[in-house]
Amino acid sequence: MKLNFASVLLLLILPIIFYAQDSTSVSSIKQPNNSLSETSNIKSFTQKSKRFNDWEISIGAGIPLVQSADLTSIKNGNGKDVFGYSAYISVDKAITNAFGINLQYDKGETRQGWFNTKNAGPTTGPVSQRNGARTQYDAISLLGDINFSNLLRRIDNNSNFRWTLHGYAGIGTLAYRAYLKNGTTEVLQTEIKPFNLNALFGQAGAGLKFKINRRFDIETRVMYVYTGDDSFDGGGVQYSSINQIEDQVSDNFFNATLGLSLKLGKHESHLMWYDPMQEIYHKLDVLANKNQDVQVCKKGDLDNDGVCDDWDRQLDTPAGARVDGAGVALDSDLDGVIDLNDKCVMVPGPVENSGCPIGNSKSPIIKAGTGIISDSSRALEGIEFDLNSSRILPSNTPILNNAASVINLSKTAFKIIGGTDASASESYNQKLSEERANSVKSYLIGNGVDPSKLEAVGRGENDLKYPECNPTTKCPEWKNRANRRVYFETK
Repeated sequence: MKLNFASVLLLLILPIIFYAQDSTSVSSIKQPNNSLSETSNIKSFTQKSKRFNDWEISIGAGIPLVQSADLTSIKNGNGKDVFGYSAYISVDKAITNAFGINLQYDKGETRQGWFNTKNAGPTTGPVSQRNGARTQYDAISLLGDINFSNLLRRIDNNSNFRWTLHGYAGIGTLAYRAYLKNGTTEVLQTEIKPFNLNALFGQAGAGLKFKINRRFDIETRVMYVYTGDDSFDGGGVQYSSINQIEDQVSDNFFNATLGLSLKLGKHESHLMWYDPMQEIYHKLDVLANKNQDVQVCKKGDLDNDGVCDDWDRQLDTPAGARVDGAGVALDSDLDGVIDLNDKCVMVPGPVENSGCPIGNSKSPIIKAGTGIISDSSRALEGIEFDLNSSRILPSNTPILNNAASVINLSKTAFKIIGGTDASASESYNQKLSEERANSVKSYLIGNGVDPSKLEAVGRGENDLKYPECNPTTKCPEWKNRANRRVYFETK
């Protein structure tokens, strides 16, 4: 069955016409709100809205080598290697930055057998070694083009790149004339007319492309061509003496080429070289250049520490203090003195000695019996507890160790005040607060503090650090946790 030229050409061109229409809409950025019914301002795609080129024309030339056939181009024994020639031209359309389609025309001549048919062949020797062949071919194919470099490109890689690896695969129609030469006589063995259904073939391969500039690329490509025909090598009909040398269903060949691509269009960048993340970088640059104010925090940042009030656990961070992700001032040595006020940032020390060990020259030695811990300053705060628990947490131990050092140096007695949040009954919270105060008292006694200098007192939910958190549903969890605490007062 044969198809006429117009029918086959139409079948090959239709997919290009279809994919040439960009299927993605171009949207203008609009500040969203919380309304689920709001839609983006969508504009229809037009050629004017494009910001990159997506068409190119490629040409190239190379060397075909028949590899899987009864007569091959690379031979062993007494045979010589013979080389043909090939050329191609293609029209390439990029659909995305990682996929495109190419309509390609190939023309060339393969040479195979025991000698180059441009020369006279041997007239003596084994009959099987007197054959030389050549095949002139023309082919039209539709190829899919996968840009592996963009497909596998990391999203955080915004570097410029000039090399890309491409993969190709497709089908088409193949016409050829295969000649066989025995000695000095050359005979046309097989002829396949263009656009014959029996002449369908496939090819696949890979190419390495280098970007010269915004207009030109060069590419080295290796394709494997599956002809689907046992007569392509010039061996003649299926049961000829030559085609019985090897049990071949299809005569196939490699085609190594070097090509040049011309990128068409007025834009600076071609889609196959386009990094989608450049769009985000571009918009960030535009925002920076226009000094546009971007509202990050809905409720603001009261203490200007860079953490929105929605997530800030310490809304009154001192100016200049470094904070963690929750907005809490950093205390690198966990001694209860934030780094801003700590004169010994990496060495733990008492709060009253500016965070330095006793006797350190950076801060005066504290004097015992001077009211080190006061109700007004609420020093040594930060001893918090899990819900419904009086267990000492690992995060409490640096503060308690510091407290033990301070109390041992003081001649003053101290009250250990226990508190809770407002999540349970008043009687339950009173009991829990007493347990927490006693838990801290036991820890301090176990670390050498005189029991006579300590008094455990529970105040339940009547001494909330954040009184607005009654009931607890009015506050975030971090505020309720801050209410579940123990602190010190001098007696």
